[in-house]
Amino acid sequence: MASPRILAIGAHPDDVDIKVGGTSALWRKHGCEVLLISVTDGSGGHQTMKGPELAQRRKAEAAAAGKIIGAEYRVLDFADGALMPTLEARHQIIRLIRNFKPDLVLTHRPNDYHPDHRYTSILVQDAAYMVTVPAVCPDTPHLRANPVFGYFADDFRKPISFHADIVVDVEPVFDSIMSMLDCHISQFYEWLPYNGVFFDPLPENCNDRKAWLQKAMVEWIKPYADRFRDLVIQTYGLDKGEKMHLVEAFEISEYGGKLDAAKKAWLFPFLPSLSGDISAIGAIDYGDYRDDE
Repeated sequence: MASPRILAIGAHPDDVDIKVGGTSALWRKHGCEVLLISVTDGSGGHQTMKGPELAQRRKAEAAAAGKIIGAEYRVLDFADGALMPTLEARHQIIRLIRNFKPDLVLTHRPNDYHPDHRYTSILVQDAAYMVTVPAVCPDTPHLRANPVFGYFADDFRKPISFHADIVVDVEPVFDSIMSMLDCHISQFYEWLPYNGVFFDPLPENCNDRKAWLQKAMVEWIKPYADRFRDLVIQTYGLDKGEKMHLVEAFEISEYGGKLDAAKKAWLFPFLPSLSGDISAIGAIDYGDYRDDE
């Protein structure tokens, strides 16, 4: 049986690292094909650099981050801070999904503080189902089955809160997450400290900055384990689940293929439990999970 193909689509270089970096590392360890995408070029995320110079720098940072886990990290050409859910952009996302032929697509939710995050989500949602329609983008062969679509975890409450359907223990691969984030020098050691995202001052010694970033990221990620503690225990068992501190979580979209117990086990081969069956979710019958072609 073929291994699943995973497509993670973020708005900016570093978004997928933050939201699904650990799970991506686990997928790669299990032989899954993983493609990481930044829809925008990142050219707006810095206090002094901008335009093509910054875009080139961030593209190189993303490529280096992908190499940490052995995954391709592709940066598209839409301008940072100017993404719009146009028909042209939708068609590009449809072609991207069709060409990669993913079994699972993950992205932002549509309610978010950043317009690029919101419009990335809308573009991916608008591509869901349309990837199966032959008359849309007929130059790129359509998919015969709709992938499962899902969302990264977030803290936004209105108009509706994130609902976790899947939780993944990422503590065993947290070093991989940190190594990926450490590649994004322009963001974590320059732009985000300047923009006031981190409370503790950046160390002057470059050798200390990764430890500083790790402390900040643990504080950022840790609340999810408590927030979704019931599902963590349901998935990993009482003994391990009560002690777990670092998780990534995902919500399954209603717009994609169904996620039954068998497909969940196939898409998330590192999960020890199938107790969280959510087979009722999904409007399209995906059919049997993909076999060798």
